[in-house]
Amino acid sequence: MRTSACSASKICVPFLCLLLLMKDKVDSVDLLAPEEVTTSPGGLVKVACQYDLQFKERPKYWCKGSVYELCRVLVKTTSRTQHDRYFIADDRAAGVFTVTMTSLVESDEDKYWCVISRYGRNVFKGVRLVITQTATTPSTTKSSFLAQQETSLWQSLRWFLFLVTLGCLAMTHVVVWRMEASRYPEPEMTDM
Repeated sequence: MRTSACSASKICVPFLCLLLLMKDKVDSVDLLAPEEVTTSPGGLVKVACQYDLQFKERPKYWCKGSVYELCRVLVKTTSRTQHDRYFIADDRAAGVFTVTMTSLVESDEDKYWCVISRYGRNVFKGVRLVITQTATTPSTTKSSFLAQQETSLWQSLRWFLFLVTLGCLAMTHVVVWRMEASRYPEPEMTDM
């Protein structure tokens, strides 16, 4: 059977699409945090990052930046140094690490990240900090149960899409194989 660049690309395209689908593994079940917290200038904010107990021995940290891969680490659970405005505490029994930021100013408004360091890709969850001049009420966040249900639905959908893509890949392979076979029929054997 002859392999052509065309048939190889027909196999590669669905595979690359599958990799793209799987690129952003949903770790939200492993790490839950509010999407947004609000406070006023001079105030303080506490962010609770709830994690799966399998990560209780792993280092945790809090970093700042609009893109996780480029964020600047502000405080770590493994660091012995104290910071004047940032504090982190890890309650391993409850599976929650809490970050406290004090004396907030408008320039602190940004995207922050709860991060669990692990082998391979870290587990992280983004939290937007909003500084407003008006009096604030505690921000409302989704309950853990609803967030887990939402994530579970996405995981089921992701696996469904994976299976559909895999089926399309198999069907494409069979069609290409049959087209190639019909183009070059095997010679018939004759009795001598």
